Amino acid sequence: MKKKGLLSKLWLKHTNKRGYKEYKWQLVNYKDVAFKRFITGNKRLSNFPQIKEHAVANGKLNLNHSGNAGDIIYALPTIREIHERTGVPINLYFTLNRPMIFADGVTQSHALGGVMLNQKMINMLVPLIKSQPYINECGASTDKLIDIDLDYFRSGFVPQDKGNIAHWCGYITGVNPVLWKKWLTVESDPAYKDTIILARSERYRNIMINYKFLNKYDNLVFIGVESEYNDIIKTIPNIKWVQVDDFLQMATMIAGCKVFIGNQSFPYSIAEALKVPRILEVSFDVINVVPEGENGYDFFFQDHFETLVAKLAGQ
Repeated sequence: MKKKGLLSKLWLKHTNKRGYKEYKWQLVNYKDVAFKRFITGNKRLSNFPQIKEHAVANGKLNLNHSGNAGDIIYALPTIREIHERTGVPINLYFTLNRPMIFADGVTQSHALGGVMLNQKMINMLVPLIKSQPYINECGASTDKLIDIDLDYFRSGFVPQDKGNIAHWCGYITGVNPVLWKKWLTVESDPAYKDTIILARSERYRNIMINYKFLNKYDNLVFIGVESEYNDIIKTIPNIKWVQVDDFLQMATMIAGCKVFIGNQSFPYSIAEALKVPRILEVSFDVINVVPEGENGYDFFFQDHFETLVAKLAGQ
């Protein structure tokens, strides 16, 4: 990576704000040699024969991902496939504080302060990720040499506002993930066997949808941040809010629930990975999450939403 001069930086800043933010992040988070080798260099492991050869020679693979949290969950089926086909331990490391830039190139405020992963989010993720049999080690990256940088899907080649997020890491590695089978394994919490669990982020909402009809259902639980809960109780006053200690706890709740309902946010990625009975509220603006395999349903319209809930909840 070649550092830009003052005039070049100012030109980039005023003509390509997204490119400028990415450039600043790269300066902080990548050493020149590592960036050349694994992102733009000829030695980047971009197909399975290269990956297999490198894995056999080194006896392990170090992977890197800087988030978002949901993107990491959707990367796991590709990672699992790499593990199963190479047979070597997979170490997954997370990079802190990459700026959050949305599909339209705009940086917006977010619960994490405008970044994709902070240390608190990594601490929440690690118990879930590390519990998976195809992950040997995971945590914040320090000075580890990275073999496959999964952030390459953000290089501009992969459209991120359409298709299926779960394919992104497959596109950059040449490894096709198996998405119709569950790719997370956790113990289910029996306390939620009669519960409908909801999660609805402030982004990716379908403006045509109203959740008020859910008031006629019993045992409703909301998982999410406080601002999201304060919003949902305006529509469903009696819904219970459960704050989890980490995402392994969240996964055990979802694994044990009767039905999960969510929009294109992190908790839905867990429901999708577990293949529990799940209903996805699809946003008209960005359609990049697709239910795959058994028990998965999505909708655009209110009457379809209510019909699906009645079908899965048995009322």
